[in-house]
Amino acid sequence: MEKSISERDKRVTWHPFTHQKEAAYPLNIVKGKGVYLFDENGNKYIDAFSSWWVNLHGHANPYIAEKIYKQAKTLEHVAFSDFTHSQAVLLAERLLSHLPANQSKIFYSDNGSTAIEVALKMAIQYHYNTGKPKRKIIAFENGYHGDTFGSMSIAERNVFNIPFAPFLFEVILIPVPLKGKEQNTFTKLEQALKDDAACAFIFEPLVQGAGGMVMYEAEALEKVLRLCKAHHCITIADEVMTGFGRTGKFWATNYINTKPDIICLSKGITGGFMPMGVTSCAGFIYDAFVLDDKTKTFYHGHSYTANPLACAAANASLDLLEKQEMHDKIQAISTFFERMKTKYKNHPAIIDSRSKGTILALELKSPEGTSYLNQLGKKVSAFFLKKGIIVRPLGNILYFIPPYCINLSQLKELEKCTDELLEVINTL
Repeated sequence: MEKSISERDKRVTWHPFTHQKEAAYPLNIVKGKGVYLFDENGNKYIDAFSSWWVNLHGHANPYIAEKIYKQAKTLEHVAFSDFTHSQAVLLAERLLSHLPANQSKIFYSDNGSTAIEVALKMAIQYHYNTGKPKRKIIAFENGYHGDTFGSMSIAERNVFNIPFAPFLFEVILIPVPLKGKEQNTFTKLEQALKDDAACAFIFEPLVQGAGGMVMYEAEALEKVLRLCKAHHCITIADEVMTGFGRTGKFWATNYINTKPDIICLSKGITGGFMPMGVTSCAGFIYDAFVLDDKTKTFYHGHSYTANPLACAAANASLDLLEKQEMHDKIQAISTFFERMKTKYKNHPAIIDSRSKGTILALELKSPEGTSYLNQLGKKVSAFFLKKGIIVRPLGNILYFIPPYCINLSQLKELEKCTDELLEVINTL
């Protein structure tokens, strides 16, 4: 008897972020359309977490697919060292037109982690090239910036990286400026900056993703960045998750006036179709690499840097994002989630409800406490799956971050399922 795809998968693949000993057979998804994913038995599921936060416009979006198809018939790839192509140039121009005015150059890579690695190396080498090397890097507690060694180093030591702790470089961690606790953050930051030895400060603007959708205010971030700039500490915004409208504005850093020196992008950049990472930087950083001394060149790159198919997908996604219709959809989701946040604010089964733009997070009460390893997450995920909704809780943090094509009826399905969960949560 021929084995199913799920059975064959179990024999040959190793899935990410999955406890292998207890791993169930994975669901075989055969197609996607709009907000839905379909399994081999014809069941459909609302993709309420945008397939790890990457899908902006819905699955198999015909406009993006057509643009990739046309590009594939013309040029699939070319090394981006001594060569260029129109899709990469156009995308860089368009990104810079949306990014803060201080950003001047676009560096392409493959994903969010590599975008972070590029940013860290830019910041470190900037100080080296200018003859004033600095070794300290500052980051927020509870942060997550990826799974490569540099991106792991700048995160708090936790379940994601603890086996590698002896190999990671040290960073100075300061508290997230949660509402009412901002002064503690400012004090710790001033201490970290006082000797002017800080190379860079990296942060997830306004929403910490994998750390549990922790949210803080723009006013606090504004002061943090001003303090860093006063000490010539390069500021790096990790907009990998928050970019492209997720927080209600095109960038989360659009909520603040003091702009970061380096910005990292990925996730939704291609609308969920192709892998791509981008690191943009201010002109003064780029200028520090334009020197006669060849040893001060930025020797970094990836085989698939600025892949034409990925660039074509990103340009197509921008075509859609730039329409007023998309802005209206983002605002509609934001309004719906703001109402849900208020509705659940004092629910006895919920510790905290919070939202920012198209992101809603509910911190569920559990005897295991708030933790990524909290087993409640698996139970909640299974509960929603039976109702035809795909979620991937961060431990006891249930969150929604849907594609922008989700409609009011589908949003109400998320709310209805949440209501039903909260009625039975103590019995799961």
